[in-house]
Amino acid sequence: MTPGIVVMGGSGRMGRMLIEGIDARDDCRLVGVTEAPGHPWAGRDLGEALGGAARDVPVTDDPIEVVARAQAVIDFTTPAATVAMSELCAQARAVHVVGTTGLGVDDIAALDRAARHATVIRAGNMSLGVNLLTQLVRQVAAALDDEYDIEIVEAHHRHKVDAPSGTALMLGEAAAEGRGVALDAVSDRGRDGMTGGRGRGTIGFHAIRGGDVVGDHDVIFAADGERVVLRHLATDRSVFARGAIKAALWGQGKGPGAFDMLDVLGLR
Repeated sequence: MTPGIVVMGGSGRMGRMLIEGIDARDDCRLVGVTEAPGHPWAGRDLGEALGGAARDVPVTDDPIEVVARAQAVIDFTTPAATVAMSELCAQARAVHVVGTTGLGVDDIAALDRAARHATVIRAGNMSLGVNLLTQLVRQVAAALDDEYDIEIVEAHHRHKVDAPSGTALMLGEAAAEGRGVALDAVSDRGRDGMTGGRGRGTIGFHAIRGGDVVGDHDVIFAADGERVVLRHLATDRSVFARGAIKAALWGQGKGPGAFDMLDVLGLR
């Protein structure tokens, strides 16, 4: 039997792309969609909610009923919803693919607890290109000493609610790992006013918000006389949907544990 997948937040832009991506494949099937309580889609058939014929895929604000018959859940929602879903996935032993951004330390700790019982695949970005970029950032940071200042610049659409982006933080973590330091100890965000000179060895973050930008990320290594710039530009959200579905299928049969896209892509 092909793995059944639940999509959280199916009415959103990412949710609709995930639904389309799953529908286009023959190695998985959509078994349910979740929405927040009070959402106009809740309690309806997905096909009818989308303006078409019924397709026997429920949209529910009570995820217990759909997670119980799923082998994987793909989750690009909010930290609170993701933590709540992690508990259900742990109970159902379903793969939990997490693309949610803005997760705090306590949220990640909750996901790690769930990973003792089920497969949890969490990444700040699900695209192949970004995960290759992460590897490159780690290698370049290890090769260049702190005479090279590291700055991370990210741009997203006007509706994005968190900053820096999850991808920017993932790239910052990779740079810090390459330097052998903790990101929290060297992160420099939100410069404004008379901040003084740049601290040696710090990793700077800058967020741009505007228009319909899907996601641009630059990692700049700047020294006297030269700069090395590593860049990824996403022009279509479907790259994230494809990666998330790939992760959901990769996780089948893996057993409990915390993984990321580097594991899925065999890059670790």
